Amino acid sequence: MKIWTELPGRTDVEEVLRTYFGLLRAGRIPEAEQLVAHSPVRHVLDALWTASVEASTDEEFAADEWERDLSWLGELDLAEFRWSYTDSHVSIGIDYHARIIEVELSFWIKPTDAGWVLSGPATYW
Repeated sequence: MKIWTELPGRTDVEEVLRTYFGLLRAGRIPEAEQLVAHSPVRHVLDALWTASVEASTDEEFAADEWERDLSWLGELDLAEFRWSYTDSHVSIGIDYHARIIEVELSFWIKPTDAGWVLSGPATYW
């Protein structure tokens, strides 16, 4: 997990989040999980699948379809970073086929005994 000894700036946080998202897109889930303090990322992948692939078609999918082939993650892109006025929280918009999807990933910058860490993501609809 990335730990900063002092409160990180937006640029530092966004760099880690770009790396996190790049690892997700590449299907390198365990490596992405190592960058942030969070619960397992399964709920995040399920939400991204629902808001992107499932929302873009009338096709019926098996309940675990997204888990069998993670190649769809490569079709997602970061849209924009939206920061709270205190810079303690950032939400990330996600694009699927150049269209912003209805779910965002949210992260918090939290102090710990070791330093500052990113916590999350939460999924916001």
